[in-house]
Amino acid sequence: MSVAQQAMEQLETMRIGKAGDPCVMVIFGAAGDLTRRKLIPALYNLAKHNLLSREFAVVGVARNAMSTDQFRAKVADDTREFAGSVDADLMDWFSRRIYYVTGEFKDASSYQQLRDQLQKADKDHGTHGNYLFYLATAPIFFADIVQQLGNAGIATSGDGHWRRAIIEKPFGRDLESARALNNELKKVLTEDQIYRIDHYLGKETVQNILAFRFANGIFEPIWNRRYIDHVQITVGETVGSEGRGGYLEQAGTLRDMVPNHIFQLISLTAMEPPISFQADAVRDEQAKILHAVSPLSSEDVLTRAVRGQFGEGVSEKGERIPAYREEPDVSPESRTETFVAMKLSIDNWRWADVPFYLRTGKRMPRRHTEIAIQFRRAPFVLFRDTPVEKLSRNQLVLNIQPEEGISLQFGVKTPGPIMQLGAVNMDFRYSDYFGASASTGYERLLHDCMIGDATLFQRADMVEAGWSVVTPVLDVWKALPPRNFPNYAAGTWGPKEAEELLTRDGRHWRNELR
Repeated sequence: MSVAQQAMEQLETMRIGKAGDPCVMVIFGAAGDLTRRKLIPALYNLAKHNLLSREFAVVGVARNAMSTDQFRAKVADDTREFAGSVDADLMDWFSRRIYYVTGEFKDASSYQQLRDQLQKADKDHGTHGNYLFYLATAPIFFADIVQQLGNAGIATSGDGHWRRAIIEKPFGRDLESARALNNELKKVLTEDQIYRIDHYLGKETVQNILAFRFANGIFEPIWNRRYIDHVQITVGETVGSEGRGGYLEQAGTLRDMVPNHIFQLISLTAMEPPISFQADAVRDEQAKILHAVSPLSSEDVLTRAVRGQFGEGVSEKGERIPAYREEPDVSPESRTETFVAMKLSIDNWRWADVPFYLRTGKRMPRRHTEIAIQFRRAPFVLFRDTPVEKLSRNQLVLNIQPEEGISLQFGVKTPGPIMQLGAVNMDFRYSDYFGASASTGYERLLHDCMIGDATLFQRADMVEAGWSVVTPVLDVWKALPPRNFPNYAAGTWGPKEAEELLTRDGRHWRNELR
């Protein structure tokens, strides 16, 4: 192991601190893709770094008929495929703590089987009656599962044990349904038992935003309207529907990406400094930002929100990329958006008149997520009698994926007898300093839930605040179906209207992504 990798592991252990509490993690939807690709490998990685309690067990629940031995064999195969190198002894320890219950999510008898299995796990592994329920299922089952857990008497904390539930996205389809789901969950669970997860917050650069902003005297004083011209957030994907055409047809990219992933990035970028890193102190400030985002009026939606759907295109290798309407489980006349761009305003003192531009789409040229902070130009007075025609703007870019890091662009004089300016970049990449580490992005989030740290999870008021901004856009788009889909070719940066969203303001998207 290299020195950089050792440093990374030491930093990770120091950051998280201690092993998770003794508990049983119950995974509803245990036979699904999320479990095999992310959750099981994440648990193994936690065990590898001694961040999983020795008093731990997993109970998988799904409709697929399977024995515990069959599920253990499946878990072992999935861990080898998605967790990188696997230690045989650790895998054996991990496998002995895994169990499986075949059942229907709405069937009360399945929860009696689950209750019996939990009691057995408590006895065999000393898990102290602490249960972590992970709902890795379709959203239509969220309320039913929680209700059944309540009916079975296994959802209530107390008497020296805790019970928590992790809810996957999407959390509702609009403001009304999000409120209804919150109300249903709170009939059984208290707010401090509910962990609404967003895997983007498991990424190092996202977590580093607060440390970068508030620990550096260089940047903290200039993080406001006096020095920042605008902010751009790009979440680009090169894939199409990835076999999820049925889901995307129902959700669309606006619902799928904006109220969760992108609004989390906005709130961390724009929030005021919290009084501490306690969960509610951080989330209080995030919630204030989400409430301060000005909802778009019906007229605003027509000029400040852009939707698109990709048509056929050509890859860099010259291969044809099929249109969205040609993908499996997608209507040949689909009106579902695969691209969204918006211009938002945050109505508070720090960000007055600073636009936040966001865009996210499928079949874009690069898989890339970044937050770009564009600073205002310096005064030109000093350079008025030189060959310099204009000054470039300083730019700070937080690269979130696939290469996590931070880049700062600034101007310098180029060598030569006359005054000429050029732009240079200072780049920091996590992999260069700390080495590559096998991670699914879920390790930190699962560990936080095991120790009861809700900092990186959304509260009910945050979810509803996000939907309050998105719902007016959904309403207008529903009332005025698109007439020009598809309106951008696969492999491009979206429809021309997205570029016009910025050019009207004398700005441009950062399409030369590094």
